[in-house]
Amino acid sequence: MDFYCNYCQASIFREKKANLIKNCPDLQIELVGSWGVSVGDQDQFLHICRYKGGYSTIDKSGAMLKNNQDAQSLLKERAGYLRSRHSQFILPFSYWPEIKMRTGNSIYEVRSYTLKPGTMIEWGNNWARAINFRRENEEAFAGFFSQVGRLYQVHHFWTYADLQTRKETRESAWRKPGWDECVAYTVPLIKKMESRILYPLSFSPTH
Repeated sequence: MDFYCNYCQASIFREKKANLIKNCPDLQIELVGSWGVSVGDQDQFLHICRYKGGYSTIDKSGAMLKNNQDAQSLLKERAGYLRSRHSQFILPFSYWPEIKMRTGNSIYEVRSYTLKPGTMIEWGNNWARAINFRRENEEAFAGFFSQVGRLYQVHHFWTYADLQTRKETRESAWRKPGWDECVAYTVPLIKKMESRILYPLSFSPTH
């Protein structure tokens, strides 16, 4: 995931990068989603790309982009827009529903957790049960854990029609027997957590 700043300019830059990726199928990179942050760190953008083929594709696409003149020009242009940048290689949890592109004018929430080292398996075992309490409204968009970059991090993406729907959906989960138990087991595993409300950018494949 890449983070960008400066709302207007950074989003324009990322759209150019998305078009470059789209027009180069040999890269085997698929843009899953692009969002701006409306609540949380301001002037921040978050992007998820799927590398088809894993690390070998990452190696190959990196070499191709290094020799691509348009890509190199975009890198130089990007430097003028950045406040900070961070990336991770992440994998989806096997128990999470398959990513389904959304349409309409949804809002998204990403809840990011930094876990205590050695607790990822325990987290996964608990959330394999917990996710069943959150399937009714199809609010579960994606769930990832980090492999390279900041380690022992988990990112849960949820999608809602609006903030009021988010409130009602989350309150509904607490009324289901067993949800509170799952939460009670996972809270001690967390060192740090944050929530950000996101809005999809105009060129994002999911809305």
